[in-house]
Amino acid sequence: MTLSPPRPTLSHRAHRGALLAVCVLLILPLAALSLFIGSRTIGPGTVMEALLHADPTNDDHLVIWNSRLPRAFIAVCGGACLGVAGALMQSLTRNALAEPGTLGVNAGAAAGVVTGLFIVGSTSIAVYVWFAFAGAALAALLVHRLGRAHEAGQNSVRLVLAGAGISVTLGSFTTLAILAGPSEVFSSMRSWATGSIEGRDWSYLPIPAVALVVGALACVYLAGPLNSTTLGADLGRALGVNIPLTWGLTNLTIILLAGAATAAMGPVSFVGLAAPHVARTVAGPDHRWLLPFSGVFATILLLLADIAGRVVVAPSEIGAGIMSAFIGAPFFIGLIRRGKVAGL
Repeated sequence: MTLSPPRPTLSHRAHRGALLAVCVLLILPLAALSLFIGSRTIGPGTVMEALLHADPTNDDHLVIWNSRLPRAFIAVCGGACLGVAGALMQSLTRNALAEPGTLGVNAGAAAGVVTGLFIVGSTSIAVYVWFAFAGAALAALLVHRLGRAHEAGQNSVRLVLAGAGISVTLGSFTTLAILAGPSEVFSSMRSWATGSIEGRDWSYLPIPAVALVVGALACVYLAGPLNSTTLGADLGRALGVNIPLTWGLTNLTIILLAGAATAAMGPVSFVGLAAPHVARTVAGPDHRWLLPFSGVFATILLLLADIAGRVVVAPSEIGAGIMSAFIGAPFFIGLIRRGKVAGL
């Protein structure tokens, strides 16, 4: 038996469902806008012609199909992965400051990617993604051990400090490895290290897309147990929740989602921190609604960051990982000052 929040009435469920549908639909115009904007502005008519009747001899059509369209899909899948991973991590640790960026998982995945490049010498995501998963898992294990994550509900500061320490250490390793490596490694990893989606083609999409599907299936099972365990492990155990299974599956899901997103886009922080808090103010603590709302809000934030990064210093670009902090941090601070950020 698992304990869920009071079951909402039919009207409440309909309201939440309608709001979620509206938020999902909001992704469409943002994704469409990302097809228009870039170092070369392409008009809506040309974009529609490229989508419906692609001409392989037309440069604008090639830009749409080979660059901007896969980039938009990667932003959607990668953003959703980070949002869901952040919500899972906050619920698992009962820590409002937890997310893959602050607890070192993204830094571990990034360090794993750089290590993989030096070991195998391949820049194919299908090869180095496994190093990303290994690095994310190792970083998560270190943070959990150093921060005593099982006690995080009583001592959240220790967990965050452990995550910050691991992030700084692994981030320094990643930067040093990129700078000290061969010139071809530096060139290929320079934009990736800033959390940029620039230059991503269709080969990068399957990894975050598959991770998102598998993670979503895992969340269907985890939503009920997490509703109980967020009240405390003892109460969750008393309600019949298999604590080791829930803990293990949640951690594996976080590693899968964060590792895949980092492998595809580079280390992107803050998205997984802000989106679950915004989702919690809208959807409440019920994970059946919290997890999908977190994924959608994170996707919206990442798309906005990617679009803004193409505009502010056009025709050059700023990585989405940098812009997400510029866009999201003031909004998040405003939520805190108004007391809108829900606690765990």
